[in-house]
Order: sequence, then C-alpha cells, then structure tokens
Amino acid sequence: MSRPNILFIMTDDHAAHAMSCYGSRINTTPNLDRIAQGGMRFNNCFCTNSICGPSRATILTGTYNHVNGMTTLNSRHDNRQLNFAKLLQGVGYQTAIVGKWHLGQGPAHWP
Repeated sequence: MSRPNILFIMTDDHAAHAMSCYGSRINTTPNLDRIAQGGMRFNNCFCTNSICGPSRATILTGTYNHVNGMTTLNSRHDNRQLNFAKLLQGVGYQTAIVGKWHLGQGPAHWP
C-alpha cells in the first residue's frame, strides 16, 4: 500500500456548519467538499483553547497548553517538543506550514 498524502486544513473562526459538506444550506464549498469526500473529516472535534497560538500548539503536540507551554498569545512554542510534523518527517514525509503560524519565528520554531 502506498503512503497517503496528508493535507490538514485549519481555519480561524470557521464553524463546521459554514461548509456544505457539513450540511450548510447557505454556503457552497465545492472544493472543500471534494477534499472531504475523498479523505477524512472530523465530525466530533473540540477546541481546548479559544486563542490562536495556544490552540495551534495543542493541535501540533497533542498536549494541553499547561503541558506544551503555550498558555497565552505572548508565549513561545518550544520546538523541542514532539509534534505530528516531526513524527511525519521521521517516516519520510516532507512537511510545510502555510498561512498563519504565531508560534515563533525562524527555523528554531518550525515544525
């Protein structure tokens, strides 16, 4: 079996009901619907922190903010922590972040 491509899309302030693949009758999102149909959707997902940087750190590391150290908007992400980008790199994937980051600048903070 070949290794699957992984595309993780995360948007700010974007509720599931804003996409037609989740049942929106107001918005049509055909390109996102096509990706969702051929891949995986999260149907039961919760945010443990309502602010952007700490929320991203939780998603990357799989740990709560009091564990990963990103408790405020002014916190800095400790890139020595294991995260899913590093796990993917460890098995040969190339990873990239596109768009907002807010977890520090420069190579020391890249996943």
